[in-house]
Amino acid sequence: MELKILLPLDDSETSKRTLDYVLANRERFSPPLTLLHVVSIDKLAYRMIPDFQMDMVRERARATGEQFLQKTQERLAAAGLQVVPRLELGNPRELIPRIANSENFQLLVIGRGHMGEIRDVLFGSVANYVVHQVRCPVLLI
Repeated sequence: MELKILLPLDDSETSKRTLDYVLANRERFSPPLTLLHVVSIDKLAYRMIPDFQMDMVRERARATGEQFLQKTQERLAAAGLQVVPRLELGNPRELIPRIANSENFQLLVIGRGHMGEIRDVLFGSVANYVVHQVRCPVLLI
């Protein structure tokens, strides 16, 4: 049975562990996987950057995101997994659940950082927020 699977990744250690898990268990994931990378524009908006330079900063962030997607897609393809890469600019906390829900994904695979439950409750995490916002099952790594 083929599942429509969303795999949001970034360049964090948590995402690297998630990717390692997917690769180690590749026979359990039906193709194609939608590999989502969200360039967080919240992190780009810095008060000291003049508005006229923000387009340049966004373009550089987009190019870096595309390189990340290509590298990750190649790694998954080398393991025999078919991937549909997708790059978005925005807030990951908002975009991941919106995409998962509006495009009827059947499974979301996401890594959870090991900051500790109290810190997650106080400060939140993308994974913690997403788990509570999506309608599909979540495989939390």
